[in-house]
Amino acid sequence: MRIGLRIFLGYFAIVALAGLLVTKVFVAQVKPGVRQAMEDTLVDSANVLAELAADDLASGHINDGRFAQHVRALHGRDPGAAIWGFSKRAATYRIYVTDAHGIVVFDSTGRDVGRDYSKWNDVLRTLRGQYGARSTAENPNDPTSTVMHVAAPVRDAQGRLIGVLTVAKPNRVLQPFIDRSQGIITRWGAVLLGVALLTGLAAAWWLSRQLGLLRRYAQAVTAGERATLPATAGEFAELGRALETMRTKLEGKQYVEQYVHSLTHEMKSPLAAIRASAELLEQPLSDHDRAQFAAGIRAQSERMAQMIDKLLALAAVEHRQRLESPQPVDIAVLVDAVLADCRERLRAKGQTAEVKLAADLPAPSGDAFLLRQALANLVENASDFAPDGSTIELQVAREGEGVALRVLDRGDGVPDYAAERVFERFYSLPRPGGASRSSGLGLCFVAEVADLHGGSASLRNRDGGGAEAAIVLPA
Repeated sequence: MRIGLRIFLGYFAIVALAGLLVTKVFVAQVKPGVRQAMEDTLVDSANVLAELAADDLASGHINDGRFAQHVRALHGRDPGAAIWGFSKRAATYRIYVTDAHGIVVFDSTGRDVGRDYSKWNDVLRTLRGQYGARSTAENPNDPTSTVMHVAAPVRDAQGRLIGVLTVAKPNRVLQPFIDRSQGIITRWGAVLLGVALLTGLAAAWWLSRQLGLLRRYAQAVTAGERATLPATAGEFAELGRALETMRTKLEGKQYVEQYVHSLTHEMKSPLAAIRASAELLEQPLSDHDRAQFAAGIRAQSERMAQMIDKLLALAAVEHRQRLESPQPVDIAVLVDAVLADCRERLRAKGQTAEVKLAADLPAPSGDAFLLRQALANLVENASDFAPDGSTIELQVAREGEGVALRVLDRGDGVPDYAAERVFERFYSLPRPGGASRSSGLGLCFVAEVADLHGGSASLRNRDGGGAEAAIVLPA
């Protein structure tokens, strides 16, 4: 099942359940709500009529007095009312009065005069000084025949309870209002459910479309096709950009093929020189020429060995995602070790090293061996480009919360065209004096080590000539 369909079904199930529950609650509350309103009206009517009937009941004329005449005349009136679209053409009240013993002494319908109503809740509770009301079915077999009765006490001028007046109204007269309200709620519930359905369809379609665009893009990239990042929105746009970045990095990490091509290209020259020297050594040569060609073979062999070693070191660093066991690195010890490693190279060119080590340096956490290799690369690179007999400066100082290790020389500096490429793999500049190019892997290795430590590497020209290479490490 597609994710869009799963999202839609889950969404619709929740909305449908919530909609049905809410609709059911509203529908269930309509009938009691309407009847409560009617009961409140009957309470007021019963109490008003009880006051009007008090004099006739006290004088013994409740069944033939003016109150009885007016109540009986009520059944002949035509209200001519239209209540919220429903016509009302006759009164539906039944009014009866009982004496203080619960015997019916007046009935607007004239059917139960003389009967004992003292057991009915409306009369019984009112005679006890309580609120009296009941709802009774006229036909026990017809649940729609219920009639609501609400009673009020009738008192004489001295406030004595002399009877009970009850107003009765069939519940069925309210049924049209209840049915209409329930119908309206049900219809609007269906409309809201339909809107929720359409909204869920639209949301599921949108989500499915966004995921489909990204899926097709990923499939095209996997197939090696030319693919453009699709236009998506929200989190999907962020996901798309992340995929594009990952694709770019993965394509940039196709270094195996690049290494093979570049290494093959770089080795052609030393291999050709070795081959030529070997062929010449097979012929009769003077001792001087033989020594010269042998030295050439050794130099080219060392160049290839150095290139392979640096290539392996760079590959090992690039494959590492993080430092497994970082330890605090003593910067002073690190600098001394690097100078020891580079002493012979500097001495061969008559160069000296000047160290400026700031006090109270924080100890960065990392791999001392990798940092030693990286800093040695910077010193060797500076030595290659600096004039013979010049001074190579090593400066270590605080930079923010971290440490900056800088190597400075007074060579020709970095050409403008190479400033953005010096850290690229296999990119190298010609050495002064016609010396052969390097492998182009040293500065790339430095950048990878700095990045692995959460820092950065840089190379820029100095004021007054020369270059300044730096590794900045967080504390």
